[in-house]
Amino acid sequence: MDSRKIVLLVGALFVAGITAFFARTLIMGSAAPQAAAMGQPTAPAATGPEVLVATRALPIGTILDATALKFQPWPKELVDGAYYLKTGTDLTKLQGTVVRNAITAGQPVTRGALVSPGDRGFLAAALGPGMRAVTVSVSNQAAVAGFVFPGDRIDLVLTQTVAGGGDGQPLKVSETIMRNVRVLATDQRTDNVVGEDGKTKVSSFSTVTLEATPKMAEQVAVARTIGELSLSLRALADNSSELEEAIASGAVKMPDGDPKAEKAMMVRVATQPQTGSSSFATGADVSRFQRSTVPPKGGTQSVQGVPVAGAAAAGGIGGAAPAIQGPVVRIARGNNVTIVPVGGKN
Repeated sequence: MDSRKIVLLVGALFVAGITAFFARTLIMGSAAPQAAAMGQPTAPAATGPEVLVATRALPIGTILDATALKFQPWPKELVDGAYYLKTGTDLTKLQGTVVRNAITAGQPVTRGALVSPGDRGFLAAALGPGMRAVTVSVSNQAAVAGFVFPGDRIDLVLTQTVAGGGDGQPLKVSETIMRNVRVLATDQRTDNVVGEDGKTKVSSFSTVTLEATPKMAEQVAVARTIGELSLSLRALADNSSELEEAIASGAVKMPDGDPKAEKAMMVRVATQPQTGSSSFATGADVSRFQRSTVPPKGGTQSVQGVPVAGAAAAGGIGGAAPAIQGPVVRIARGNNVTIVPVGGKN
């Protein structure tokens, strides 16, 4: 090997050694401050007083319960005088109040955003947009013995007696005319009465105020003149099951790919009162001695093929119709009713 190659090799080794030395020094120098910083204890973050915030989105008209609010630490410099502070605030007294202005989840609750029961404008604030308040009279038995409270949801049942037809016997029928209706007040109370033991006190009432659409308010006004109205308390699980049925039938379309829109739609449908497609029960569904329909009034009937006036067919007035012994079958053709003994021929 000649001297030139040896000199170049030694020079290369020398440059590599210097580069490695500087690289090591650079690495050690940057790691030392980091280690020192990690070794020092971090100062705790400065926290302010605890203020009242919403645990979930609270739209206008929401009646607050124990799960809607909580206290949370808030930066001291951002605390406003209108906030509810934990010191001096009784959370139980805010239950039953109504949200006047919409509050987002995690947002502090201000004193002007809530309306307390008995305050002016409370009932108007409790109503949802486009809704109306309508009051109906109920008996203690028809009001579920006082176990209905403001904020509950009920079905409205109409019981009536329909005048009879040919024989004058009335038809007794009950019909569920509205579903998922929110109770706003019982008598003149919009909050729940709490006893000395801290539990909600059950008390009877004679009137109940309901939240309804304008059309439903008109229907309630008519229903009060037809018969007796009763309340049927709904289970909390009924709303979700009915929503699933509506989705399965295609009556409700679920938004695709937007969880927030889907949740908002489900809440809106679950809290919407419903009317139409009512179910009913007649006296015959309860007792075999009651009617299921009303026969035609004033029509011509026939007994054993002989036409007879309506009253005569029913009771044989003045001997115009022969007495029929044993069971019979009534065959109706329009307004004509033919009475045929069992085993006879028509």
